[in-house]
Amino acid sequence: MNAKLFFVLLLIGLSTCALRKKEDKTKCPKVKAIRNFDLERLLHEWYVIEYYASSEEALAYRCMRAEFTMSSPDEITMNFTYSFTDDPLNEQLIGNITWIIPNHGEPAHWTHSEDTYEGVYNTYVLDSDYVSWALLLHCAEKSKVPRYLSSFIMSREPTLGINVISYLREKLPQYDIDLSFMFDMIQDDCNSTNLENIPPSLLANLDRPNQLGHRRHPMKHIHG
Repeated sequence: MNAKLFFVLLLIGLSTCALRKKEDKTKCPKVKAIRNFDLERLLHEWYVIEYYASSEEALAYRCMRAEFTMSSPDEITMNFTYSFTDDPLNEQLIGNITWIIPNHGEPAHWTHSEDTYEGVYNTYVLDSDYVSWALLLHCAEKSKVPRYLSSFIMSREPTLGINVISYLREKLPQYDIDLSFMFDMIQDDCNSTNLENIPPSLLANLDRPNQLGHRRHPMKHIHG
């Protein structure tokens, strides 16, 4: 390659880099939700098989399960249960979140305005076969701080095939999700622990409200 040609290619490369717009990390990514989505087929119970949250470097939860219902054609509610991984009592906690469908031409995109901060919580159904598996992406925005991303790989059964999990995971990096922090959600031994099996010395030292009451809600992240 002669010097003149090398110089021209170098200028083209530099121009391309300069024109490439830097991604705004405060805004949710542009998401391609599932097409021809049938919301009613997504309803009812799911197990969360893998979980990602941009604020977490270790999995804080176990036994997360979700149930989707609709109270109107415009409103979707997810009731869910979960436990903290370091809770010796394995207490089953309950939560819920409700979304609206802002555009019925895109029923796989839902929004929820959080009371705890100014901003919008977006949820996208990225893919689903309805009968076995589904992939959800959540993104919360607040002005002047990084967006909050989370994702669920869900199954109708407590386990999901490795090939299906790999297929769904491959869809996530384009939305700035680091797969090394996509954690397996344990779905074993998920019933509440019988207090009779806990040593009295441990129970005496447990201050439940102080220990667990300050924990973050897995679906309602509050930006710091």
